[in-house]
Amino acid sequence: MEDRIQVTIENGVADVRLVRTDKMNALDDRMFQALVDTGERLKTEKGVRAIVLSGDGRAFCAGLDMGNFAKMASGERRGGAGLLTPERTAGGSNHAQHAVMVWREQTVPVIAAIHGVAFGGGFQLALGADIRFVTPDVRMAVLEIKWGLVPDMAGLVLMKRLVRDDVARELTFTGRIFNGEEAHRLGFATRVCADPRAEALALAADIASKNPEAIRAGKRLLDMAADADQHAILLAESREQGALIGSPNQVEAVKAAMENRPGVYAD
Repeated sequence: MEDRIQVTIENGVADVRLVRTDKMNALDDRMFQALVDTGERLKTEKGVRAIVLSGDGRAFCAGLDMGNFAKMASGERRGGAGLLTPERTAGGSNHAQHAVMVWREQTVPVIAAIHGVAFGGGFQLALGADIRFVTPDVRMAVLEIKWGLVPDMAGLVLMKRLVRDDVARELTFTGRIFNGEEAHRLGFATRVCADPRAEALALAADIASKNPEAIRAGKRLLDMAADADQHAILLAESREQGALIGSPNQVEAVKAAMENRPGVYAD
């Protein structure tokens, strides 16, 4: 799938780039499959401590390939074939939803670097990351209503964790386009910057230099915190911390901090 996604892994950072540049990285069947395959591979890739997800060319991802809409307009594609398939992931996703949720399911942090446009499915793909860096002039939208549809790539699951309910409703009902500055104000963007990919790679390198077991534990805690009750979160904190204290990587973190040097950690 190297004509859709290319991956470089260096010093613990997986640099994942959408490379269908002639179509602004639009989502066709091969792109959906490449996202799923790449995400599943990285879940078990030894030595990966952080992931940067970006798009080459003019855009992060322009959304669903126009060919799919042409089929809908002609009547060639009718109904939701494949959407209600019983073959869902353990998390409840169908194939298209898993192309987004596979990034949220990574055991390490995922940083999306977003420029150009992130429309519809491309916007939902960005939401699958833990952190999002955007350019000031990026154009984003929950664009499905333009085509008479609803967001169906896990957008509703992910939006509710980031913005107020009324904001999600307004954007879903109108499909209006907003820029990076507004995305930051609303809560969709973590940081607005001139070069999101460079800053994302720098942050990923910083994360990769930390105790990888503590990073993974922190992500597990943050993932559960949105939906779990207070007692469950407090217990999970204690369990994670108990497993970390005195472990070889945690001892190395203490020594490195006391000696003012970079830590050397085992995966």
